[in-house]
Amino acid sequence: MKRIQDVDVENKKVLLRVDFNVAVEDGKVKESFKIAAAKETVEYLLGKGARVAMISHLGRPEGKRNMEFSFSPIVDDVESILGVKIKFVSDCIGEEVKNSLNNLEENEVLLLENVRFYEGDEKNEEKFSNQLAEGFDIFVNDSFSASHRDHASVTGVMKFLDSYAGLRLQKEVEEMSKIKNSFEKPAVAIIGGAKIETKLPVIKFFEQIYDYVLVGGKIANEAIDQKIEFSEKVILPVDFIDDPVKSLRDHGASRLDIGLETTEKFKDIISSAKTIVWNGPMGKFEEEKYAGGTNEIFKAIIGSSAYTLVGGGETLEILERNNAMDKVDFVSTGGGAMLEYLGGGKMPGIESLNH
Repeated sequence: MKRIQDVDVENKKVLLRVDFNVAVEDGKVKESFKIAAAKETVEYLLGKGARVAMISHLGRPEGKRNMEFSFSPIVDDVESILGVKIKFVSDCIGEEVKNSLNNLEENEVLLLENVRFYEGDEKNEEKFSNQLAEGFDIFVNDSFSASHRDHASVTGVMKFLDSYAGLRLQKEVEEMSKIKNSFEKPAVAIIGGAKIETKLPVIKFFEQIYDYVLVGGKIANEAIDQKIEFSEKVILPVDFIDDPVKSLRDHGASRLDIGLETTEKFKDIISSAKTIVWNGPMGKFEEEKYAGGTNEIFKAIIGSSAYTLVGGGETLEILERNNAMDKVDFVSTGGGAMLEYLGGGKMPGIESLNH
């Protein structure tokens, strides 16, 4: 991969793709982790004398200028999390971007408006990609979590600017490669959450190379109901915590957490692991009465001496809620991107940076 360490960025105007697609409530950032993940690269670029403009998407404004998804309310939070002065630009293309870039003060960074206010981003339109690139010398992708998207702000701009991987992106790829290729055994993958169609490739991947794949959450129900066949390495729940009302009419819909026997079985396997990968909760953890399985598995993971890698939005929420971000070896910014990478899917935002 082409890395920012391999290019002289002094006095260069750098368009930096970050992922600030975070939960915002009443104009305040609810989860700081993804924003903080960009800090190392921002500091590196500023330290080398670059002029930096950050670009990201937020929510689903459907290609329209919907101010509910504007970055303007969270500028102070971004400034505080990154520890640099932020100047907000109310667009991501055009003269305002160029003028602001030329008038940047020392140790000041631009935050451009939501790139998905334009439908050209998700459609990866060449004209829009060119407009994003205008006025810049270099593009840096530091957003692992958006790198499974073939969008203008991820891959399209690479056609118009020399492009490099940021420090965080490099670290993500390094850690993912480690758990794919050079892990210690026994190795255990814990996969939960919803959407069997997105999780199945990664379950199948780990089934081939890891000792155990522990499956919980809605995907475990779907696997059971669809009678998906796995080897003995894949451990599905043997009991559940049910919704007493729903279980009277629809048993499948009533399994809202893994049961006590399953929890103990999972914990026993986790206790002997040397490598652990975790993505997704074991049940409907947002309701306290169905959070028991997830909480027990979480405690077993952070109590383990194994090398641990964790990813996925809901999984990060569990870590943040328990102030446990520093209790695991590596926390990935990617949920869907992590699954895509490990399941052997396409990662155009990374592949396009390869020499």
